[in-house]
Amino acid sequence: MTSKARTIKVAVVIKPGEDGYYIAEIPSLPGCISQGKTKEEALANIKEAAQLCLDCQKEEGWIIPGECSVENVEVRLK
Repeated sequence: MTSKARTIKVAVVIKPGEDGYYIAEIPSLPGCISQGKTKEEALANIKEAAQLCLDCQKEEGWIIPGECSVENVEVRLK
């Protein structure tokens, strides 16, 4: 019996790296980090990395996370 494939949306954090590349990370998938020369390339690379992470987690019997969102909070710098 084959399981039905599903699609989930995951939050991606993108920030500039020290070397001029963009770093992309998915907080809900610990260790799922990638990079790219542009934001677009970083997003394409993190999508591929996320698929690999999820495939490995599924094979190992992990609970696959559901969709999540990211909220911004304002903090005051002293």
